[in-house]
This record gives sequence, C-alpha cells and structure tokens, in this order.
Amino acid sequence: MSGGAPDERTGIRPAVPAELPAIGELARAALTLDAPEAPEIVSRLSNPPEGRDAAALVTPGLDGVVFVSSSATEGVGHVDLLAVHPSAQGRGTGRALVAAAERWLRERGAREARLAGNPPCYAWPGIDVRYTPAVCLAESLGYERYRTAWNMTADLTGYLPGDRTDAGAGDDLARLASAGVALHSAPPGARSEVIAFVREHWNDAWAWEVAQAAGCHYATRQGEILGFAAWGARPRWFGPMGTAEAARGLGVGGVLLRRCLEEQAAAGQRSTQIGWVGPVRFYAKAVGARVERVFWLYRRSLA
Repeated sequence: MSGGAPDERTGIRPAVPAELPAIGELARAALTLDAPEAPEIVSRLSNPPEGRDAAALVTPGLDGVVFVSSSATEGVGHVDLLAVHPSAQGRGTGRALVAAAERWLRERGAREARLAGNPPCYAWPGIDVRYTPAVCLAESLGYERYRTAWNMTADLTGYLPGDRTDAGAGDDLARLASAGVALHSAPPGARSEVIAFVREHWNDAWAWEVAQAAGCHYATRQGEILGFAAWGARPRWFGPMGTAEAARGLGVGGVLLRRCLEEQAAAGQRSTQIGWVGPVRFYAKAVGARVERVFWLYRRSLA
C-alpha cells in the first residue's frame, strides 16, 4: 500500500499504511453486520497474495474507502470492500468511490468489474443482501447480478473443553485410530507439508489460505496426509477444508472440522461462519450449521 496523487475533482487518493487503523475504525462504523472483525478484514485486504495488484482508495476526510484488486482472470478486476461512514452516507460518496475503483481497474487493463470476492484474499463472496443500500447502489450503477453464494453459521456453544455436547465425538476418534489415522495440529510456520498437499490436490488459492490461517489441523495415515481443515484465513471464518480421495468415508473431515471449531471457541468466538459453502448437507449434519448469510455477486463491463 502506497500513497499517490489525489483525483483533482474528488480528492480520492490511495491510502498510506499509517492510515490503516483509521480505515479499520471507519469500516467498523460502516459495516454494521461485520463490526467486530471489520478492522481485521481491513488488515487482511491490505496484505494480499504476492503478485496481486491492489489498493485502498480513500476520501479526503477518511470517511470513505474502497478496496480494489486485479484478478488472476485476465481482464477482470474486483471491488473488494466499500465502506462509507454513517455520517457521510447519502451524499454520493459511495458512488464516487466506485467510480474511482473503476478508473483504477481500467488503468490496469480490466474490461470487467466485479462486486464479488477475489479469492483467496477477500472480505465476502459478494454483497450481503442485508446491506440493502449497497445492493441499490450496485444496481443503480448498472451492475448485473450473476451469481448467488451463501455462508453457513455454526454455533460454538459446547465446543470448549469439558463442554462438548457431541456424544459421538469419542466414537469418531476411536474409529480413526483403529483405521491407523493420526491427527495433528499445524502451527503457523510449520505447515509446508500441508500447504504442498493442498496445492497438489486443490489449488494455489487454498494453499495461500492455509498459510495465512490462524489454525490448521490435518490427518495422516502411514505418513501420508489424508485431509486438512483451517480457520481464520478470512478473519473469524472457518475454511478451507478438504479430504483426499483415499480418506473418503472415514469421517476425517468431520473430526478435523470439529477440532477447528474447538479452537475458535477457545479464542472467544460464540459462532463461526463457514464461507462460500458448497456441501450444505455435510456441514448441517456434521455440526448443525445453518444457511444464514446470502450474497449477491455483481459485475459490469468497463468497455
């Protein structure tokens, strides 16, 4: 993140690192559905994967910010986060910030702008439908809705040591042990083998998330990694998680999932969001998760 010349008409300019704490508090005030982790989201977006072109553009009074980034998909750019302080809303600030983001993207060759998550470093999959003013702004600017995504929420009550309410947890552990499966924690800085496993079986995006995660657990059999689960790559959320084909049917995924939820509970969380969910039935059955947050993904041509 580095500064730059402000726009002559609006004064919108790239933020500088020293402004991050103030931007975090701005986000906390604006993002009413995400206030507790808003500064952490700002911190995450300010440290994107190596090679990603990204910026935070701010208004002269630091009462509005837009995070913008280039995509690995050629010709595509993302508006990652838009926040306007409540005291500055209703004055066209959000519209001006989106216009500034689009100019930034055009200058870097983007032909399409998306109001959607840019994995692996993103705030949300899209616009939470409950942020109604953001939905209205997107549609008034000509953005079209092209996809719907959702998060699931898992209640962490009962996941602290001694409070477990899952009577089958011990049976699951015994079954894995009898199958020769061992469970491990991978602290930050000691995840190279897990990261390599994730990259080989899935993709670089998940590998980056595992490297950034607050917590990570994995399972092995005869020294071979069978599956992994991580949390905190996107602050306070669970994921990603995956199991190799050789581990299907053993119940590895559910056990690793619960280990992560235990850590999140120990960190003081009362619930966790499982981001950008595919297998709804798995999470509903494994930990009683429910579909809760729904996101609309938007895009428009910059041609």
